[in-house]
Amino acid sequence: MAAYIQARNVNVTFRPPNRAPVRALARFDLEVDEGEFVSIVGPSGCGKSTFLNVLLGLLRADSGDLLVDGQRISGPGTDRAMVFQEFGLLPWRTVQSNVELGLELKRMPLEKRHAISGELIEMVGLCGFEGHYPHELSGGMKQRVGLARALATDPEVLLMDEPFAALDAQTRDVMQVELLRIWQQARKTVLFVTHQIEEAVYLSDRVVVMTRRPGYTKQVFDIPLSRPRDYEMRVTPQFNDLKLAIWQTLKDEITV
Repeated sequence: MAAYIQARNVNVTFRPPNRAPVRALARFDLEVDEGEFVSIVGPSGCGKSTFLNVLLGLLRADSGDLLVDGQRISGPGTDRAMVFQEFGLLPWRTVQSNVELGLELKRMPLEKRHAISGELIEMVGLCGFEGHYPHELSGGMKQRVGLARALATDPEVLLMDEPFAALDAQTRDVMQVELLRIWQQARKTVLFVTHQIEEAVYLSDRVVVMTRRPGYTKQVFDIPLSRPRDYEMRVTPQFNDLKLAIWQTLKDEITV
């Protein structure tokens, strides 16, 4: 049976005017099964975010094949949504209206929009904050809004580009636990980009290690940790053995 997401020999080169071309991805391959949670780790500038943008349909690859559910990616689609590192909330809209943005663009009736946003706001733990504006929220709360907004249009694939990088360490840990809870409820296929090996191991079914630029898949690690996962499993020998194995593969790709 074919994988739900298939990337084969994907190549991307940026050609800025009056500057030398920059080859971001070279012969990049990846397969992700439906409902799977896969994290991508790699050195800065290796093409992790570039690949997510190609998969989202915002960027076109120079060559290679990229399919979701057997359909070739030709541009943005409602089957894919992105949660960015920057919260990207509209400051003049409340929590509820930020969550409903995509539904408004689809011209969904008001009553149905409110029903969907209400369920998602409850799912991400923001009941009581529907009428608050972004400047009234903490960083973790803003990222919960961003996650609810991405889920509102019911995408099949959720792309997450270092969504917790701007958060403090404790909030980041809380959001990782919350993300697993939400993922287990929503059962989306998730591709998650991170620089943190521990975060990747804790969240994922598999972890993909990329080479330095131009990036390609160096090794894929299965994460045979049982679900649901609790925070305490991070101190187990199995967890730390996985972290060490991924670090040993990644460290040669990091240049100082």
